[in-house]
This record gives sequence, C-alpha cells and structure tokens, in this order.
Amino acid sequence: MTSLFWHIVLRDLRLALRHGADTLGAVLFFIVTATLFPLSLGPSPELLRRMAPGIIWVCALLASLLPLDRLFGAELEDGSLDQLMLLGLPPSLVALAKMTAHWLTTGLPLLLAAGPLATMLGLPGTALPVLLGGLLLGSLVLSLIGGMGASIVLGARRGGVLLPLLTLPLITPALIFGAAAIDAAATGLPWKPDLELLGAFVAAALPLCPLAAGAGLRAATE
Repeated sequence: MTSLFWHIVLRDLRLALRHGADTLGAVLFFIVTATLFPLSLGPSPELLRRMAPGIIWVCALLASLLPLDRLFGAELEDGSLDQLMLLGLPPSLVALAKMTAHWLTTGLPLLLAAGPLATMLGLPGTALPVLLGGLLLGSLVLSLIGGMGASIVLGARRGGVLLPLLTLPLITPALIFGAAAIDAAATGLPWKPDLELLGAFVAAALPLCPLAAGAGLRAATE
C-alpha cells in the first residue's frame, strides 16, 4: 500500500516535469504579483516592510490556487482517475498522494521564491526563518484544503468558479497566523504562538482533508 502511494506521487511528479506550465505559471504569478505592490504602494521602504508579510502570504495563497482546477479534473476527463481508484488504495490515500504531489510541484517552488521576494520588500533578515517556517506549514495547509476543495467540486458545472469560493474562507486562518508570525518576528514580539497555531491547523487538516477529498473522489467516479 505504501509503494502504491509513492508510485502515484512519482507519477504526478513525472507528469509535472513533462508539462511544467502549471508549476511555472504559479511561480511566475507569485513573483509578478508580489513585484506589483511596490509599484502601486510607492517607494516607501517602511510601508513595504510593514506590508511584506501580508503581500507574500496573499500572493502565495492565490498562486497555489492556480493548478488546483486540474488536480483531479484532467484525470477525470481522460479516465485515469477511475484507474487510480481501482488500484486498491483507499480513496483518501489516493487524494493524499495527489495533494503531496501538488505541494512538491507548487508549494515547494513558492517557498523557494519567497526568500528573494521578502528581501526585495525589505523584510528584516531576522524574520526570514519565521517566514520560511510559516510558509512551509502554510503551503501544506494550502495543498490539503485546496485538494479537498478540488475533489468536492469535481465534475460540477463551473467548478473553477466554485473552487476559490470554497477554499479561500477555509484557508483564511492560516493566512492570519502566518502573516502575524512574520510581523511579530520583524517587530521583536513573540512569534512562536502564531506558528504553533499554524502547526495545529496542519495537524487537524492532515487527517480530515484527505478523508473529505476521498469521499469527493468516490462520488465523482461512481
């Protein structure tokens, strides 16, 4: 069962490398959107430094939503999702494998791009480890909740419109805790409680989101 799980993950990674437009598009969207804020807010270093946590988190959240529409949809259209459901894995583990591949191909590149963007926005160096740690946890939440939302709207009419409306309210707590931790670290305040709350959010989403996503996949393929 474990080998089947990792075979699905590796299969999705190979497909992502072969068709890298989704990953490249998400990273470019993240970079371009974040670089637009200095142009619109003005050249004030103090203003950019104060808004950097929110800018990075909002841009990462929106960028992670871009590939979700095709996380299960493309495989439902070509019939390969039915084949995955017949492998003998529980639907929740199939969903978790797809979510893992989404994080590796989207969340991890966004995490790597966040450091240079934070430096560009003037975030203090002492806050960079908190930024990366928070985004590591937050990107996991984004993949888990986003994958759950993608499975629930799978096969629905206008699912691409429903997906952001479903996932954005659920991801809002992660956005609040992650941005608050960076802001606290930048101003010298205690930041560990915010990261601990973000970690608790990951711990709750890890078992619950794949179960809900598995139910969505089962309903879409029956």
